[in-house]
Parts: sequence; C-alpha cells; structure tokens
Amino acid sequence: MNLKQYTPALRKPIKASLKPAQEVAIVLLGGLLVAAGLNLFLIPHKLLSGGVAGIASIIGYMTGWNISLVYFLVNLPLIAWGWRAVGRRYIVLSCISVVSTTWFMSLIPQVQLTKDPILAAVFGGIISAGGIGFSLRVGGSTGGLDILGSILTRKYDWPMGNILFLLNGVVILALGFFQSWDLALYSMLSTFVKGKVVDMIHIGHIKVTCFIITKQKEQMLCGLRKLHHGITCIHSEGGYREEENCTLMTVTTRYELAAVRKAVAEADPNAFMNVVQSAEIYGRFARPPKV
Repeated sequence: MNLKQYTPALRKPIKASLKPAQEVAIVLLGGLLVAAGLNLFLIPHKLLSGGVAGIASIIGYMTGWNISLVYFLVNLPLIAWGWRAVGRRYIVLSCISVVSTTWFMSLIPQVQLTKDPILAAVFGGIISAGGIGFSLRVGGSTGGLDILGSILTRKYDWPMGNILFLLNGVVILALGFFQSWDLALYSMLSTFVKGKVVDMIHIGHIKVTCFIITKQKEQMLCGLRKLHHGITCIHSEGGYREEENCTLMTVTTRYELAAVRKAVAEADPNAFMNVVQSAEIYGRFARPPKV
C-alpha cells in the first residue's frame, strides 16, 4: 500500500458534524443559560459564578455599576489574547457567546426565584454550567477564564471542570474578604456543582482506546487514516475457527468516538470494536490544529 496517498488525510481534522448556523444557535442557547443562571439565581442572592462573571459581579456589588456591561468590558482583553493562543474559530464563537450573554443579561430581569441561597447556588451552577458546556462542546467558550481553561486542557489534557473550579476559587475568596464568607461558601458550592456538570457535557479531554478486529484491513485503514490519530496494526487469530484477523488499535477522545464508529461501520459492517476508557496516556497524542 502506498502511504503517501494518505499523508494529506493524516493532517486533516475531523469534519464538524454541525453546520455553522447550528453551532451559532447552540452558542446563543449557551449564552441564554448563563445569563439565566446569573440573573435568576446567583446575582439576586449576591452569589458568584466564578471567573469573569464573578469579577464583574463583585465590581457591580461594590460600585453599583451594570454587571452585564462590566462583564463585557473585562472579557475584551482575554478574547484578544485567546485569538492567538487558541484559534480564530474558537474566539469567534466565544465572542458570540460573550455578546449574547451580555445582551440576555440586560433582557432577563434579576428576579429571586428562590429564597434559599443553597438552592440558588445549586441550580444557578447547573444552569450556568449547561451554557458553558454547550459552548465548549461546539468548539467555543463563554469567554473569560474559560479561554485560559481551554488552553490548559488542550496542552495538558486536564479536566475542564477541575481547572475552572481552581481558577474560580481565587475569585470567590475575594468575595469572602470584601463581602461575606457565607456568600463565598455558597458561591464555592455553586462553582463545584458547575465544574462537575461541565465535565459531564464537555468530554473532549476523556481518552478512549478502540480495539477493532476485522478481516478488511486495507479498507479499515483507509477509513481510519482520514482521522488524525495514530493506528497500530496487530496480526491476530480467532480462538475458535483459527482464522487470521487484523486487530487495529487507536486512541481517540469521547467527543471524536462517533467519527471512529462511523468509519468502522463504513469500512467493514462485520467488524468487532471494543472501546475502553484510558486512565492515562503517555507520549504524543495528536489534536486537531487551530482554526
């Protein structure tokens, strides 16, 4: 087999399954959820969501300035920095998210839906995390510290939720010093819940190993080489019929698993694939290039 004909495919990232209009719609939905979590649960109780929204909230609580406007202004330098560090497509989606969140925050009234600050912290965290997770899922973010978290996740494969929890903890400590430690602890609960929900939605850092047993080695390699992860070929033999097979092993992410499954089904409908979650990987792991 001539490997040269597959060289361009090896460098080509997986095509997005969503159209740009659908991605923008999901980002807008994410902005709506973040704004709803802030205005309906967190801000009425003087709680923080962490990150830039938390910084904007602290400034708004102390000065009386419009929190949505402060949120927009603080995000501008972070977005400019992320343009070069992460990629244009990511930042464009993040800009749409920041603008939409600012707009929705100006439209949604700050209404105290529950008088219990614990319920407000939990449900505010869940709703805000839904908005963050959906934006991350389509390749964007809600701006602010999410940009820094995405850079660290891409570089070190750390869980996004854990990174946001640590970064946001610094902001919440400031609330304890300037306002109230009770509010800071409630906000820490909200941030913890938000981090767990984000990790449930944003699964790009979770690695899985796929073992594919097939008799159609050439067709299977042709399909898998269109993806950007490496493949290892192992000659194997069936335990009952003692027929020769080929076992292919590739490591990918949970987010990209659907593309692998589709390539396997198209190459050999009779193939057997076993998917196991990888606790840790060491060495080079290819990621899609910045766009």
